Amino acid sequence: MPVYDGTHSTPLHFLVMSNPSYYQHHVFFCVNQREGGRPCCFDKGAKNAQEHAKARIKQLDLSGAGKVRINQSGCLDRCEEGPVLVVYPEGVWYTYVDNADIDDIIDSHLVGGKPVERLKI
Repeated sequence: MPVYDGTHSTPLHFLVMSNPSYYQHHVFFCVNQREGGRPCCFDKGAKNAQEHAKARIKQLDLSGAGKVRINQSGCLDRCEEGPVLVVYPEGVWYTYVDNADIDDIIDSHLVGGKPVERLKI
């Protein structure tokens, strides 16, 4: 375990940086549904895409601690660009059209470590 060296005004930065992530990749799909006709990820198939990603990750035996976690989230406030998902810890944001795009994100980014440039927002 690293030792706090006192170079930051608060040890919070040290605590965050010294604790490894529980998951290698944590993926959040916005599945928010807005009222009044405003654009939202739910209306663009986000729930089905999230379920597809979760099933595919399980099929590849990549789910669980130290691996990949697929979650749904409330509004990520980028619905106009959506549907959207974000991959942490990198903080890479994506939009997608169909399950083939989701598979590209899984294969290239989550498995291969290379973000999918054509889908980044």
